Amino acid sequence: MPEQMLFATEAALNGLMAGVMYSLVALGFVLIFKASGIFNYAQGVMALFAALTLVGIQTGQIPFSHLINAIFGTDLHHFGWELPAIVAIVLTGLVMILLAVLIERIVLKHLINQEPIILFMATIGLAYFLEGFGDLMWGSDIKKLDVGLPQGINETIDRVTYDAFGYGFFIDNLDIVATVVAGLLVLTLSLFSQYTKYGRALRAVADDHQAALSVGISLRFIWILVWSIAGIVALVAGIMWGAKSGVQFSLSLIALKALPVLMLGGFTSIPGAIVGGLIIGMGEKLFEFFVGPMIGGATENWFAYVLALVFLVFRPQGLFGERIIERV
Repeated sequence: MPEQMLFATEAALNGLMAGVMYSLVALGFVLIFKASGIFNYAQGVMALFAALTLVGIQTGQIPFSHLINAIFGTDLHHFGWELPAIVAIVLTGLVMILLAVLIERIVLKHLINQEPIILFMATIGLAYFLEGFGDLMWGSDIKKLDVGLPQGINETIDRVTYDAFGYGFFIDNLDIVATVVAGLLVLTLSLFSQYTKYGRALRAVADDHQAALSVGISLRFIWILVWSIAGIVALVAGIMWGAKSGVQFSLSLIALKALPVLMLGGFTSIPGAIVGGLIIGMGEKLFEFFVGPMIGGATENWFAYVLALVFLVFRPQGLFGERIIERV
């Protein structure tokens, strides 16, 4: 195989792995949109908040320690313990469920039957609140997240590809784990959405709030359920991205990269979130590899958005989204 093709193949594989990471964030957006018909602007910040909370719980950090020290003149920072990763993950999951309950009781219950734009604006406010609250609660310094996930080059793939082609492919173990986790999440959520009572109720709520209420579906319970699931998905995304690049406030910006993924896959399709992520991830790597050197590079910053714009023009519902037809 020519050397150039080997490099391109490695870039494509790494692009697929990066696409899976984008998809983990996009899944949370799809879940909220299916249940309420709105784009949850706060999903990226929820991933950041989950990662911050996980690190804080795992390392025994005292919440609001900076505020406490500033008010009382103390020097408190840690409780003095370090919890096992699995315990910290479970406790963080419970925090995200509690967060979903609070969001429903404080915000969403007052917005039943409101226009989608009002709900969207509420999620923007929620995003900025959570970002500031997370900063106040856990501090703004960059944190290392270590839950025991394997990282670094996969020696088996490197050896096998070297023996076959004379060139070893660099594939990160963390990306492989993220791919497996994303596949399991998509399978679980698809089965839940299609074959469970609550999954069908979720779709009914998305279609018409008032009609769902009239047949006995508890809108408040469905919103708590779906925001809880989205919170768990945000936790998974926060773990993967935090382990890869550290837990920092720029982590919330991954929501921007999820937008093109949703436009390609469709806002209402769980499998579409994965397929859209794979297309974006592989496409941006190959475009950078083949075209980037000709036009000055840095194409990964804008390729996904240009591709999404093309889809908006010719297929606005995405590859797997539902075509919306309204009578006028």
